[in-house]
Amino acid sequence: MHKISIKFLLGFLLIFTFSFVVLSQTVKGIIHTSNQNLIITELEGLKNNSNVYVRQTYLINHFTSNELYFGEMAEELGNNLNHATGNSVGVYTVNGELLYASDKSLFSETQRTDLQEAIHGSTAFNIEYDENKTSVLFSYPVMIDGAKVGILRFYKDFSLLYQQSNRILDTTLYITLAIFAVTFIFSFILSRHITLPLGKLARASSEVKNGNLNVRIGFKRKDEIGRLADNFNEMINQIDLQMSIIKKDRDHLKELHQQEKRFFDNITHELKTPLTSILGYAEVIKTHGERDRSFFEKGMDHIVEESKRLHNMVLKLLEVSRRHATNQELDNVEAGAVLRDVCESMSIRAQRYKKNITVDIENGLYLLAQEDRIRQLFINLLDNAIKYSLDFSEINVRGFHVDSKIQFIVENSSNPIDAKQLSKLFEPFYLAHPKDSEEGSVGLGLSIVKSIVDELEGSISMVSQDNHTIVTVEFNRIKTVEEGTRHG
Repeated sequence: MHKISIKFLLGFLLIFTFSFVVLSQTVKGIIHTSNQNLIITELEGLKNNSNVYVRQTYLINHFTSNELYFGEMAEELGNNLNHATGNSVGVYTVNGELLYASDKSLFSETQRTDLQEAIHGSTAFNIEYDENKTSVLFSYPVMIDGAKVGILRFYKDFSLLYQQSNRILDTTLYITLAIFAVTFIFSFILSRHITLPLGKLARASSEVKNGNLNVRIGFKRKDEIGRLADNFNEMINQIDLQMSIIKKDRDHLKELHQQEKRFFDNITHELKTPLTSILGYAEVIKTHGERDRSFFEKGMDHIVEESKRLHNMVLKLLEVSRRHATNQELDNVEAGAVLRDVCESMSIRAQRYKKNITVDIENGLYLLAQEDRIRQLFINLLDNAIKYSLDFSEINVRGFHVDSKIQFIVENSSNPIDAKQLSKLFEPFYLAHPKDSEEGSVGLGLSIVKSIVDELEGSISMVSQDNHTIVTVEFNRIKTVEEGTRHG
């Protein structure tokens, strides 16, 4: 930005110097022309007046020899013209010989241009400049009846005219200098007012280019530069926001990648383990099963159990891939009854884990859905609560009306769950406590629950407080299929 300032000032100085020279020469030329015109006008008037006087003298005396008479009356003519015009007068013959001079020191030189021009029949003047004095020698031939009888030469002082002209010129130049000085100062201040903020913007943009997004510019200005600074700050804010979003998305994708990797590692292991066990028992039974009935029974039971385990895992994988039920008929389902039935069937599983399920469910909790999907939702909720609740704890299941909604709440005692983890528990493959998870769990249950809730346009939330985990599911309450269809 300093280069811009220097260029700006150098450019202004060049323009100023050129303009000043042009202006001064122009003013000098105008004054010179004006003075020349004034001098010519004065001299023409002087010539006309003196000619009138000479003619009158000739008419009064009726001289026959004009040239001779001019020589005889030279002194008288010179004195009279000197008094009449107020200028020094020199009277010459037609050949340029001095006949009379009111001041001989002024007319002693005969080689001046004006006198030589008059000898040759022309009117001429010569301007002399001597320090603070300016004078004019003016010569012209005197003509009587078409004949040249002599030469009159005047010395006229124009010092006052030139002094006034010089004062006007000096005043004009001083005023011009003052105007340009003020303009220069104003331009310098204006250039700094523009270039300094631009320098700050350039440095700030360099900081941003180098990766520093914490830089901000504070200009208390309402002009274009102020708006530019505001736009710059807003642009940095937007870049910072986008960078934060990109970093967050990057971290999220990285975490999802890690979760999927864990999922495939787990699912590979979980599928491989029962298949290996099934294959091993099947081969042994095929070879020795008939000889040892007890081993045969044990092997078949193990094969059936592992097959069911494989079947359940495959079903869960299918549930994860299924996000929306399409072209399927919906029924008016009494969700409370379904939940009570699920709680009853899951109580045996809970007791095996040394836990107990308590139920408090109102009647008439109707919603428009598929019963098997609602059952699947409740099974996964309770299965998750059983697996991750503390030993010898109670799992409280409630269902009730809330205005035009119905709510289902599953509450169980558990280890605290971090707030960041709570927001991710409904994502596929995510495990809050992978080390403490049940064998074969790959983090699909709550993802299935979320997909079913989204299908039914409901809402689900989870909170962890006071060593308790509370899951709340909420749906719109519907009394009949027809009413549900109208609302849909």
